[in-house]
Amino acid sequence: MAFMEKPPAGKVLLDDTVPLTAVIEASQSLHSHTEYIIRVQRGISMENNWQIVRRYSDFDLLNNSLQISALSLPLPPKKLIGNMDREFIAERQKGLQNYLNVITSNHILSNCEPVKKFLDPNSYSVNYVEIALQHVSMFFRSEPKWEVVEPLKDIGWRIRKKYFLMKIKNQPKERLALSWADLGPDKYLSDKDLQSAVKFLSSCSHPYIYKVTFATASESSALVIRPFNEKGTLKDLIYKAKPKDPFLKKYCNPKKIQGLELQQIKTFGRQILEVLKFLHEKGFPYGHLHASNVILEGDTCRLLDLENSLLGLPSFYRSYFTQFRKINTLEAVDVHCFGHLLYEMTYGRPPDSVPVDSFPPAPSTSVVTVLESILSPEAMKNGMPTVSRLLQMPLFSDVLLTNSEKTQFKIPSKLKEALKTAKECIEKRLVEEQKLIHQHRRLTRAQSHHGSEEEKKKRKILARKKSKRSAFESGEEQTMKYSNSNNSAGSGASSPMTSPSSPVPPSTTAGASTIPSPPPPPAAPPPPPNLDVPMQSDSRPVNSTSRGALLSSIQNFQKGVLKKTETCDYSAPKIS
Repeated sequence: MAFMEKPPAGKVLLDDTVPLTAVIEASQSLHSHTEYIIRVQRGISMENNWQIVRRYSDFDLLNNSLQISALSLPLPPKKLIGNMDREFIAERQKGLQNYLNVITSNHILSNCEPVKKFLDPNSYSVNYVEIALQHVSMFFRSEPKWEVVEPLKDIGWRIRKKYFLMKIKNQPKERLALSWADLGPDKYLSDKDLQSAVKFLSSCSHPYIYKVTFATASESSALVIRPFNEKGTLKDLIYKAKPKDPFLKKYCNPKKIQGLELQQIKTFGRQILEVLKFLHEKGFPYGHLHASNVILEGDTCRLLDLENSLLGLPSFYRSYFTQFRKINTLEAVDVHCFGHLLYEMTYGRPPDSVPVDSFPPAPSTSVVTVLESILSPEAMKNGMPTVSRLLQMPLFSDVLLTNSEKTQFKIPSKLKEALKTAKECIEKRLVEEQKLIHQHRRLTRAQSHHGSEEEKKKRKILARKKSKRSAFESGEEQTMKYSNSNNSAGSGASSPMTSPSSPVPPSTTAGASTIPSPPPPPAAPPPPPNLDVPMQSDSRPVNSTSRGALLSSIQNFQKGVLKKTETCDYSAPKIS
């Protein structure tokens, strides 16, 4: 591979900070072992998933590679006899699922190379150390004054960024650190502008920015050389770690958890805020603040890795701030990352989760006030303060800065426009990702609520009420139909009784008992039609007045007012 070889056309630059989740879907027993079928998903997209097959021995190898972290990981123990029993396999599957949940939810472990290779072998099958060595060797052919002393294996958290300890041949005692990195998904500068921007870094100086000795970039990667600091970073100071040790060993499980002194918190915080404010005013995008990107020289903090945003590399805390839509600019990202750093300086460890509902006791209430303004649920919901506002808060406003180093940071106007455009593109991708995550969260919450036991009970009660209401309405409708049919029949039979030619029986005197009315007599023949007026059929029901008269006549009917009639019985036989 040629030095700085351009990646193939159409290649998708993967964002390594997007979380991976893993679910064991099934297990299958073969002749002498059991295989577990695992569904892995990247991010929230249901389409971006794949299956892998792993044996227990694969889990064991992964666990061995993570032992350097000194974390107690819940891998189920080995079993030599009876490990093919169905009950044992089911129980072991539960234990392995719990193991996967633990390592994928740990921020440092989930981003390390062994876990990525275990869950996504297709994307992480390349040996990045070997590729980096090839690129560095090619570079030294054109720059023979440099020489590699040793690889600084895994001292950083990025999979695609490798470090080497360097020296200059005519200055053998001086040590430098070389970093090589692939370009990331947020690389929006043109190749020409990228080369110009990277070279600009080696010409600038600031009291709180770490000096770059040499930098170069191409279409696919970049190489930066800085002085190697034997004392390490601010994170090394907090965790009492050796700078050359692997990242997992230094920071996963420190032996002693202890924050910095109040004066250190105030001084370091003020210096970091000052350099962030300077970069914001200059229009230079950053977004990569964390304790490992701050070098300590005595009592002075100096910012590292300004090239990360130029190369399009994702931030260490990206999986945190993509969850909150208020953090939608690189300035807001810097403030959020400063909150994480301030928490580590104060308590000697990162927060368990973000947002932070309650903060432990701190050396000063003013520290908690600043932390609440950045990491509390209210801050995530309503917005965080700006860097300028943080500098005015009591924790930092009374800190005196004594460094008088000259600043040289003049960005060419053409490059300034390119940086502005790149910054807008980075923020646009961030906002789009936050929108998708927000929609996914709402959908998940709705599905969870819909499937809860309480919601199921509510739906059953509503369905029962609706069923009863429908049955009642159906019965009422049937009753009305039956009543209407009876009324129609009654009005047809008694219409002659309500006509003027049929006398209405007189009403009884007050207090007389009401005699039950007999069945109505058969209907009389209809009167002859009036030939002068044409007949028209009227299918409308009898109006309420006629019906009332009919009911009144039936109720007031008395048998005693009927005239006696004489009948002639012709049923007897006649004898002539």
